[in-house]
Amino acid sequence: FKECPHPDEAQRANLSRELGLEARQIKFWFQNRRTQMKAQHERQDNCFLRQENDKIRCENIAMREALKNVICPTCGGPPIAEDYFDEQKLRMENARLKQELDSVAGLTAKYLGRPFTQLPQGTPQMNVSSLDLSMGGVPMGGVPMGGGHHQQFGGGLSLDLDLLSGAGLGMPLSDMPTMHLPAPVTEKERPLLAKMATRAMDELIRLTQQGDNVWVKIPGGDGRETIDVQAYDSIYSKPGSSNFRAGDIRVEGSRDSAIVCMSPVNLVEVFMDPSKFMEFFPSIVSHARITDPLVNGLNGRNESLVMMYEQLQFMTPAVPTREFSFLRYCRQIDQGMWAIADVSADMQREAHYGAPPPRSRRLPSGCLIADMTNGYSKVTWVEHMEIEDKSPIGPLYRDIVQSGAAFGAHRWVAALHRACERYASSLEVPGVMHGETTGVTAEGRRSMMALSQRMVSSFCGGMTASPQHQWTTMPGAAGNEVCVRVSMNQGAQPGHPNGVVLGAATSVWLPVPADHVFGFLRDENTRTQWDVLCKENSVQPVSRIPNGPNPGNCITLLRALSPSQAPQGGQATMLVLQESCTD
Repeated sequence: FKECPHPDEAQRANLSRELGLEARQIKFWFQNRRTQMKAQHERQDNCFLRQENDKIRCENIAMREALKNVICPTCGGPPIAEDYFDEQKLRMENARLKQELDSVAGLTAKYLGRPFTQLPQGTPQMNVSSLDLSMGGVPMGGVPMGGGHHQQFGGGLSLDLDLLSGAGLGMPLSDMPTMHLPAPVTEKERPLLAKMATRAMDELIRLTQQGDNVWVKIPGGDGRETIDVQAYDSIYSKPGSSNFRAGDIRVEGSRDSAIVCMSPVNLVEVFMDPSKFMEFFPSIVSHARITDPLVNGLNGRNESLVMMYEQLQFMTPAVPTREFSFLRYCRQIDQGMWAIADVSADMQREAHYGAPPPRSRRLPSGCLIADMTNGYSKVTWVEHMEIEDKSPIGPLYRDIVQSGAAFGAHRWVAALHRACERYASSLEVPGVMHGETTGVTAEGRRSMMALSQRMVSSFCGGMTASPQHQWTTMPGAAGNEVCVRVSMNQGAQPGHPNGVVLGAATSVWLPVPADHVFGFLRDENTRTQWDVLCKENSVQPVSRIPNGPNPGNCITLLRALSPSQAPQGGQATMLVLQESCTD
């Protein structure tokens, strides 16, 4: 074969006589041998190319790091951006932005009845396409279901776009910061990450069952517990670790438990499916995705291991979102007993890919789910993280965040309990529904609940303060005046309005108990006192769908009537879908 890998017919005949084999056998042997040699050469080539690729990647990272330290010899400033030399691209982008700005200026002048003041020099321009200033009459706390009513105050609502020139609003949407997704997992890292997830699972099980030596009960906290940091460090210190923690790093650790109306298998599916996870926790999880499915489960979700990315939010623009890249490990530890463990991967692995190592991370956290044999589950939740507050938190929310109440186990458990009640109500599970559904069929009930779920998710997503969702404080707020924040985002998602969506939010203290404010806002008889779209109109409930034992947990379809039509129950001028809930 070495001398002649392609023998002709005469050579094959001689070989067959010498070896006592048929000519076909000789022919097939040479074909198979050639195939084997080809595969062997390809493997060698692949190994060589892979080594070259790794070498080039290392050189690329080294060059990128060197570029960061380069100083311009002319001005002594930082290095130029990577896309600086793409001059033609910048010219085209600049011309497009100017064209859109002129279009918006014309629309604004038409609808506001005065010329649009150009933005001052040096202020970033707004990237606006097809801005509909008629606004469509969107009510506070609801979704408009039908028209006709917004016409009467179209001239009264004076939206001054000159004020929308702050840092977050002026940034072109194409230049918004991207999410810091984790670096891709290499084959060498997989066994290390699996070992890390196993250690986190063991620690989580111990933390859920640990006694008073680690956990401290909050006085009057209904069984809520916070972690004793010193006790934890002394018990769970890693070999060779000095347990050094920077002074600007804060530890939040809490534990809570509850019984929820959902089976362990369904709960596990919620935690391992990012879309269901976001749907169950719309007020906490603003974004979640699986970036790398490391290990597929056995007979379902058992022994599943994934790399996840999530953004956690508190329902106000005044509190920045928290971003985590972490491992999520699911294991069935006993019959009817499941555990979900989360832990951030080694912080240094991100630095190998040119990204700064994150200083906020998840320590072993998660939940233990025990089957109660009647369709219910007992969930014990542990939330444990190290946090670096990069942005200052306003005084209204500082205590709530730093005490752990904003992102602690108690909030997760309460939100899970509420979501399970709503889910069971949508399936019309006996014993869960409280109150009677009025004015809607069974099919209409499911449709209204699905639409309302979409509305709540959209509202919560619009309140987030992530790097991709910038808010700008309106000028003029000083002293005791209310601070108003404004955002502008492109509504390109399915089910969202086309074009630019403007939002405004504020936070105030009220000298009234929270349940009184909640009752005031959800009562249709008092809606005209605060909803500008229902001003001087009679508001009547068309249908009501309870979805929990608390009467405040319900979905209501409201109809606003003009004063002349109200006594006769006349034609509706506007329908508003409202969902109210409390945990």
